[in-house]
Amino acid sequence: MSVVSDVLAQGELEVLGRIRPASNLALLVRVGTDGPYAIYKPVSGERTLWDFPDGTLAAREVAAYQISAAAGFHLVPETVLRDGPMGPGSVQQWVGDPEQPLEPVVDLVRVRDVEEGWLTSFEGEDMAGRAVAVVHLDSPAVRSMATLDAVLNNADRKGGHLGLAPDGRLWGFDHGLTGHEEPKLRTVLWGWAGQQLAAADVARLEVLDDALSADLAATLAPLLTRREVGALRGRVAELLHTGRHPEQPVHRYGIPWPPL
Repeated sequence: MSVVSDVLAQGELEVLGRIRPASNLALLVRVGTDGPYAIYKPVSGERTLWDFPDGTLAAREVAAYQISAAAGFHLVPETVLRDGPMGPGSVQQWVGDPEQPLEPVVDLVRVRDVEEGWLTSFEGEDMAGRAVAVVHLDSPAVRSMATLDAVLNNADRKGGHLGLAPDGRLWGFDHGLTGHEEPKLRTVLWGWAGQQLAAADVARLEVLDDALSADLAATLAPLLTRREVGALRGRVAELLHTGRHPEQPVHRYGIPWPPL
């Protein structure tokens, strides 16, 4: 366990307020007297969902962090599972200043206004009938996030769940809807659909494949079911076999709602 994870796991949580846009209960907390800010998501505040088992979202948040770290993606802030003021839940390190939003990497623009350096994920019409597109930044880090989301089977990669920190580093958040054994990838990062994976991401997948055959499976055992860990292995193996980003699904919806 790192120093940060140790602080998140053991420091007293002072609740500072509720994060209103979150669909499940999410609380801004201070860890310890002078410790870092964090997001605390108690299991007791999780909404019942039709497609994910009750009371499992906090554990999935932690699993996503563990998988990202083990593979070397390092795109998910340090996250632990622990008890708190409202019972057990996930506690994730806050990135940046709570008063300042991170720089977005996903946007909604008119189709004719897509700029160089941005990729179109999908197109549609706005309320006025104008052609618009959801676009995302074309960068190695965002591409790695798309690869990680395919690994995690992320069912809710909205644009608001991504951001660039003040130091320019990309981070992803809200991974409660990940790790399901059934295909559920819903994302706004379709700009590389069907294209070859980046060499650096293939190397990370190989590291992850090895880790799942070693100690990572045991680390994930309290967080995901055995079948979910098996499906995770299968997704990694499939990505290594094809060497390509997944295509958008044909027989199910592959975009989260709302996308931003």
